[in-house]
Amino acid sequence: MTSTLVARLSRVAKEPPFRLLAKQVLSVAPVSVRVKSEWDAVSRPNYLAGVLAAADQAGREGISAVSVIEFGVAGGQGLLALQKISEDVEKETKVHVAVYGFDTGRGLPELTGDQRDHPDRWVAGDYVMNERALRARLTSRTTLILGEVKDTVADFVRNQQHPPLGFVAIDVDLYSSTRDALQVLSLPGKRMLMHLPMYFDDVKRIFNHRFAGELLAIDEFNAMNENVKIDRWRGITEGRAFPESDWLERMYVAHDLEAISKAHATREHLKLELSN
Repeated sequence: MTSTLVARLSRVAKEPPFRLLAKQVLSVAPVSVRVKSEWDAVSRPNYLAGVLAAADQAGREGISAVSVIEFGVAGGQGLLALQKISEDVEKETKVHVAVYGFDTGRGLPELTGDQRDHPDRWVAGDYVMNERALRARLTSRTTLILGEVKDTVADFVRNQQHPPLGFVAIDVDLYSSTRDALQVLSLPGKRMLMHLPMYFDDVKRIFNHRFAGELLAIDEFNAMNENVKIDRWRGITEGRAFPESDWLERMYVAHDLEAISKAHATREHLKLELSN
């Protein structure tokens, strides 16, 4: 089958009458993770897009391993999906993927006491974890870290017993918890890819606004940090079979501006040396 014919068939399959059928077939077919990502043919396409982009970026930077994190594990379905996706991406890209899940283990912590933590939506104690049941399903790839996020993130960065950050999913609901989780991108000693894909779960519902919750935490992070900035993931809809998918609007990228500047300076220095 010629590449031209394959391209034509792919375009036809993406037409609305055929898309859902093609997605169903690809979800069980032995196709690459890139094809599954293009077609949202997994239970968590947001996680697959993030981990796959992390592996690709690691390859561009000459990095052989990355860490991926889910903040807000709760029942553990997302962490288990991230574990499986990381295994599949590693197998295909040869970039090792270490998985970490951060949670209090006892549900949402105490709220700030004002509108920033959306008391209209959340209460302390929501989303309690069954730790024993979850740990029984985790493999050696995945580490579950329990405790107050502000403390566990500081320990995680300080100890540096992990590869550079490659993908971060934020699903902690509260402004305060998101603020604390984002320290993983700003604390002294942090290590991350130059362009780090992110997923924010609570940014586009009717109760979300820039004066509370995850959106407020993002704005404050950008205002307080010169070296790392979080922005929308631009161009993520291109080439996708379902460009209207809801999760695409929740994808962001953290850009390490300091590392990008250093990389540019290094390239300029090499050019100068080669020209002499």
